[in-house]
This record gives sequence, C-alpha cells and structure tokens, in this order.
Amino acid sequence: MERTARGIDTTVIQKPIAEARSILERLTESGIVDARGEGKNRSYQFSAHTYKRLGEEAAYVRQRGFEPVQAEQMVHQYVKAYGKITRKQAAELCKISSTQARDLLSRLVKKGILEMHVIKKGAYYADASKNMDESK
Repeated sequence: MERTARGIDTTVIQKPIAEARSILERLTESGIVDARGEGKNRSYQFSAHTYKRLGEEAAYVRQRGFEPVQAEQMVHQYVKAYGKITRKQAAELCKISSTQARDLLSRLVKKGILEMHVIKKGAYYADASKNMDESK
C-alpha cells in the first residue's frame, strides 16, 4: 500500500500525493471543500455550502468535529472528573488521532492547564492548578 496523506490513500484515487493535494487546494479555492491545518497536517472535507446543497447540513457539523477549544474543554473536564488523562484517552474522548491528541495535550501544558507526569511506560496529564495549591 502506498503512503497516505492525511486521509488520502493514493491507491484509491490512483494519483500521486502532490497531485491529490493540488486538486484538493483547487476545490478549496472554489468553495467546494474546506481545508484545516497547515502543511502535511492539512485535512479536507466538503464545505458547509456543499453540504447545504446536498441537503445534509447536520452531516457537515458531524464531519467537522470539535473545534480545538471544545477539545481542550473536554479534556480539562475529563481531568477534573477523573484526576488524570493519557494521550490514548484524549484521542478516544475527542475522536482524534494519537498525534493530534499529543498536540492537544502539549497545548494544554503550555497554557498551564495541565501538567505532564512521566511514568515508566508512558505519561499522563493532571490538572496543573491542583499541584500549585498543594505547593502553598
């Protein structure tokens, strides 16, 4: 099987990755497709206008998924409820890839919301504010 480019399986569309990306960018410019992200992490889906023309407005919202702020809030709520979260749990919770979960958790660490704790076979993330309270 050939390499994939963020959901583009080149064996299915029978086009090289560069050509597939070029086509998707033209579809984006014409308003048929929405693009999210940058570079190799860029993903594509039909635009809201396309879904509306198909009479499938709700499908657009389901496909679009959560905005980054919503995912951050979901992870923070999970940590408040259960005390900690792993990358795998964050990926399952937000229905994102492991790489996207890593980036999400890193953002929350940088914002001071979560704190990473390394253990023998991995890491978990806990509420950073609780540790601040304990240090007082």
